[in-house]
Amino acid sequence: MKQYNKGNDRNKGFQGRNGRSDRRRDIRDTPLNRMEETILATMRSEEIHDWSARQLLKKTGVLDKLAFYDALRSLKDRRMILLDREHNAKLIPVGEDVEATLVSLSKNFGFARPDSGGDDIFIHGSALQGALVGDKIIVGDIRKDDRGPSGRVRRIVEHKPAQTTGTVSITDEGIEFIPDNAIRYNLRMRERDLNGAKNGDKVMASLEQDYRGDWAYASVKKVFGSGRTARVCADAIVEQYSIPHVFPQEVLDEAERVGNEPISDEEYAKRLDLRGEPIFTIDSTDAKDLDDAISVKRTDFGYTLGVHIADVSHYVKEGSAIDEEAINRGTSVYFADRVIPMLPEVLSNGACSLNAGADKLAFSALIELDKEGHITKYDFKKTIINSKVRGVYSEVNEILDGTASEEILNKYAPVMESLMSAKELADILKANSAARGTMELDSGESKFILDENGICIDIMPRVSGEAEQLIEQMMVTANIAAAKFSLDHKLPFLYRVHGTPDPKRVEELVTLLQLVGVPCKEIVKPNPETQDFAAILDRVRGLPCETLVSQRLLRTMEKARYSTEETGHFGLALSDYSHYTSPIRRYPDTSIHRVLSAFVEGMPAEEVRRRYAQFCETSATESSRNEIRALIAERDAEDCYMAEYMSQHIGEHFEGTVSGVTMRGVFVRLENSVEGFVSLDAFEGEDFVYDGLITQRSPKRELTIGTPLPIIVASAYVATGKVDFVPDKEKLDI
Repeated sequence: MKQYNKGNDRNKGFQGRNGRSDRRRDIRDTPLNRMEETILATMRSEEIHDWSARQLLKKTGVLDKLAFYDALRSLKDRRMILLDREHNAKLIPVGEDVEATLVSLSKNFGFARPDSGGDDIFIHGSALQGALVGDKIIVGDIRKDDRGPSGRVRRIVEHKPAQTTGTVSITDEGIEFIPDNAIRYNLRMRERDLNGAKNGDKVMASLEQDYRGDWAYASVKKVFGSGRTARVCADAIVEQYSIPHVFPQEVLDEAERVGNEPISDEEYAKRLDLRGEPIFTIDSTDAKDLDDAISVKRTDFGYTLGVHIADVSHYVKEGSAIDEEAINRGTSVYFADRVIPMLPEVLSNGACSLNAGADKLAFSALIELDKEGHITKYDFKKTIINSKVRGVYSEVNEILDGTASEEILNKYAPVMESLMSAKELADILKANSAARGTMELDSGESKFILDENGICIDIMPRVSGEAEQLIEQMMVTANIAAAKFSLDHKLPFLYRVHGTPDPKRVEELVTLLQLVGVPCKEIVKPNPETQDFAAILDRVRGLPCETLVSQRLLRTMEKARYSTEETGHFGLALSDYSHYTSPIRRYPDTSIHRVLSAFVEGMPAEEVRRRYAQFCETSATESSRNEIRALIAERDAEDCYMAEYMSQHIGEHFEGTVSGVTMRGVFVRLENSVEGFVSLDAFEGEDFVYDGLITQRSPKRELTIGTPLPIIVASAYVATGKVDFVPDKEKLDI
């Protein structure tokens, strides 16, 4: 396991040996000097593979031994040679140049992530060529040793704007800027560059290089407000990730026009009229963009399922201003205190939302299933519907568990038969899902409770009841049908694909599970199938480590993405899958609707392919990129809200469970889903050993994933989203 330190090195100086730290730092931060070039040239000119220091010293003709050995160590630091304790040296072979993105920048080095995948590449500070986090670069001179690959920046292909959000720190020692992005050190600030910012303010700053080309200075361009409130930090996160959050006036005007147009007689006439069907929606209490409704009927052969989706493609025309903005956004973004919608409100909450009691344009998946829940027939129709009930998850859960009031039962009376049929079908589908090995993963999502001022006052794990699972099964079925329909007719399409896990990650998972007392080697192969992971979850069901193992499984798997090639979905154990059911909040679903609409309205398949093949390629790429952007932003905002909540509980005691292990300490997760860090230094007088997966002292105590650990909240920094704990010594008897 590589031992790169990608952690925060802010406020930590370089520690040299024998009192020569300054000299070593200068060597590391400068281009190759003449002696280093001489040594490399000598090693390259000879066919000798392994050089002794004495042999190399003699061959180069260098007289200054001290400088010679300094040069050897510098070349080792630069990852250009291997050097053992006896100063035996060998060249590290050079690989081909790769395209990459700089993902992390520290004082004396950076890391680049290859676009084609693989391990991050270490780049010494002297070889960065002024690259900044986010820059697209060409990395060359790539060498691999036991610590992983290293290389140097050949050229910068695309410079990202030299700016980032962060926090201003003003102390007696000076003014500094603490970046929010992966710049792992503080930048200096001059008083004239504060632009009115105060200590602790969250700001947007432009970055400047010093005379050596290092990124060293920051200048405030925008002040968001105090970094002690999560709401302000969320504002900064929106800016940091360049998430579009203000609709251009042209888009708003167009949305007002198309959204307020009444449904024409012509539209009524050409659509399948389903207004008499017992159709209903089920969503959370506060949902306003209702983009899916269902209806279920029992038949002599099984069930007829209708999944009725808002016909967004009717309102969002190809090439329109709304469409251009939608693909740029890619998805709605959800923070604890707000939603940044993909579509303007007049569409997302108005014309497109399947509000009860109103005629609405829909695109319906009409699916026949047998009594065993197997799909026997499917079709897609442009329809007009009128939802009979605006269902709410909590109310439907009460109906299903038999605790609903008379008022709730009366509300759902118009669709009760359809609802009960849906529950019956959902149970069958859920059993089928389990039989094929689908994993019921605990994603660890949190629900945030805010007060009237937007301050987080409570956090709890988000739970999924029978109603939520019912809707999920209906939507999965419609997504399968859409993928199969496209394959049947050879249409260009966007599939939701999920690859098999990397064998190296699987091996690490198996080792971890064995260490925490859950042996699974006999059921997990190097190239596992979905049911292998499902068997792991079955084995830990009900154990204290269940949630943590579930989340580790998530990290072991590849990320799902959009593709025009159907390669299957590992997590769902499905060969055909798509995202068809949420076009109000996801652009790939809107894209699928556009393709299917063209076909069901009469365009020949060959013409559909000619017209939409490139569109699907572009949409898949952009949608995957924007989805990742939204997920990272949502995660960072959640961290800030968690820190805001925990800042109100400094010094309080909680019961936690170790959720992650590092060389410096352990991460501990509380029952409310908050995660904080406990440094090993907090265990005074204890000696720990780290082997990459487990931290332990002796048979008396070991700290590994799943270990219960009572803690006290030590600190919480809203601006960074970081929470620190210390062990509760009284309960641990330290």
